[in-house]
Amino acid sequence: MIDVQESFRVRPNWQAVNHPDIADRVDRLVRAARNKGDLVVWVLHTEPGTGGAFDPANGHVRLIDGLEPLPAEPVITKTAHNAFTTTHLQQYLTQHAVSEVVISGIRTEQCCETTARVASDLGYDVVFVTEATATTPLPHWTMPADATLGEILADPRTLSPEIVTERTEYALAERFATIRTLDDLTTVPVPS
Repeated sequence: MIDVQESFRVRPNWQAVNHPDIADRVDRLVRAARNKGDLVVWVLHTEPGTGGAFDPANGHVRLIDGLEPLPAEPVITKTAHNAFTTTHLQQYLTQHAVSEVVISGIRTEQCCETTARVASDLGYDVVFVTEATATTPLPHWTMPADATLGEILADPRTLSPEIVTERTEYALAERFATIRTLDDLTTVPVPS
């Protein structure tokens, strides 16, 4: 579970997020994983000393309210876009003989996609649950960093969350990951 944290909800662009119910979606996926006995790992993004929403000193680097790891579920903090580079995640997965990772979280095209690509490069079978990821409109790279949400939304070059999500699926599918739905992973088959 990648970066499903309060840091995003305090930023102005959260108003335009494609899945404001991301905590419910992730919780559904987590409950299904727990019911199957699968390992659940929580990852939080942190930017110490920046003074921003991802600076742990500001209190937002915590899971979104309503999500709670079990005592045996690790909560790993990272400082890179992917969940492997600045953490011990790979060692942890190796210790637990994990060969497949299921990825969900916030931001679809950034930390989730980057983690999927790195996981694939490391040899894991990757399942990407787009419905259990969230993102916001993606401004053109020339947009000033201090642009308001209104300015971002008014710019015709801005990519909507739907387009960002679609492009992520196109980039990952059959190269780095298998795209699956929440129903694929959470619906219990009825015995015949």
